[in-house]
This record gives sequence, structure tokens and C-alpha cells, in this order.
Amino acid sequence: MKLLSLTTKIGMFWILVICAIAQLSAQATAIPATRQINPEALVKLLQSSGKEKPLLLHVGSHVLYGQAHIPGSEYIGAGSSEAGLQQLRKRVESLPRTKFIVLYCGCCPWGHCPNVKPADDALQAMGFRNVKVLYIADNFGTNWVDKGYPTARGE
Repeated sequence: MKLLSLTTKIGMFWILVICAIAQLSAQATAIPATRQINPEALVKLLQSSGKEKPLLLHVGSHVLYGQAHIPGSEYIGAGSSEAGLQQLRKRVESLPRTKFIVLYCGCCPWGHCPNVKPADDALQAMGFRNVKVLYIADNFGTNWVDKGYPTARGE
């Protein structure tokens, strides 16, 4: 059996890394538009009276949540980690599968977010059918805070 050269091994390693990054980059964009909600629509919904308010779950980093988050939202943990997904499942397990839930992160541009797609997939697998993911094109600061939408800080 012929051994691969070090250069070939390094090249193969980088190909695998690029493929993994491409797969992660495509995650959020794989969420159908019908399961997305834009910031403007969510603000209107939260400010309206008489309509069912969603359970707002932040599935990004704890640091980001502490800096700024949607008032009334709950920090769950990063949707890209098994611990975050376990916390998410635990939080919603007793809820009716028709419960209106909005997931959001905002760590980075939509196409690169590693957190929202796994969280959405977990809820879909549990049978939740009234889930929306907040479409944050750039990041939470740009697409929520800078627009003057309601924001809370800290825990």
C-alpha cells in the first residue's frame, strides 16, 4: 500500500474543512421561507394586542444574549451544541405541539448562523408545527438593536 505524501494529506484535510464550512454556511438558508419571520413583522406582532404572543427562545451565545436580546425571550443555549439542543428539548417538552414559538440567534449573517437550523430541526422532529425562525440578515445588532426595536440587556 502506497503512503500518501504529507502535502496530499494536508490538501485533503483542507478540502474536508472547506466542505464542513460550506455545509454549516448553508444551514440557516435551508429553513423554508414559510417558517421565517422578519424583524418588522415580529415587532408588530409583539406590540399588537389580542394576538397570541410567541414563546421567544434565544438559541445563540450567552455573551450575545447578555449584550442585547428581545425582551421576554429566554436564553436556551447555542443550537449548534448538544447541550443547547438538550436544554431546548427540555424547555418545550411539556408544551402543546401547536404552541407558537420563535427561535432567534443573530450571531452572524443568516447564511452563516450555525445555531438556528439545528434548533429548528429539533423542534420539527418533536412535532412542533407553529415554529418561526427570526430572519436576521446581518446580525442582531444591525437588524434589531440599531433599528430601535425593543431590547433588553443582561440576564
